[in-house]
Amino acid sequence: MEAYVRDYLAAQKKAQDALPMEQAARLILEFKNAWKADKQIFVFGNGGSAANASHFVTDLGKSASDKLPRPFRCMSLNDNVSWITALGNDYSYQDVFARQLMNFARPGDLVMTLSVSGSSPNLVAAVEWAKKNNVYTIALVGGNRGKLAEIADLVIAVEATHYGRVEDIQMGICHIICYAFAEEKVDMK
Repeated sequence: MEAYVRDYLAAQKKAQDALPMEQAARLILEFKNAWKADKQIFVFGNGGSAANASHFVTDLGKSASDKLPRPFRCMSLNDNVSWITALGNDYSYQDVFARQLMNFARPGDLVMTLSVSGSSPNLVAAVEWAKKNNVYTIALVGGNRGKLAEIADLVIAVEATHYGRVEDIQMGICHIICYAFAEEKVDMK
């Protein structure tokens, strides 16, 4: 088992070391710009990525906002189970995020989706809707990239296809964003 743990961590480190630093820095600036313009931020994903989206929004809305003159306006589209199931039942599961964006998102807002495959139909539909409605789009995807990497305004691809590794590194990216604000590393002028 020690060899398994060592090999797993080595593969994790390799994927983490391949992250494009310039894109990660740009990601922080996009969140700064959204905050400065008082834009709404929407985050969403499926499965483990849904949990990461909720975790990220909690950190962004609380810890990252603690050092700011006003908090980030952010929400996870994964957190209203009754709405998600109503949309899935009455329309289709493919529409569960796009239909929420129709209610809330306005031009200039920001959406960020997390996906290992980069091709989940409900995530693609939401990003397509956002693009058509002048909402800035960010996709954190795995090594296969998928359709999201073709259509999002800003893409950060984790160079791995292992779900656990990609989700871990995507959550690390989310923590980097939050702690850049919580540790006052971002010039908010």
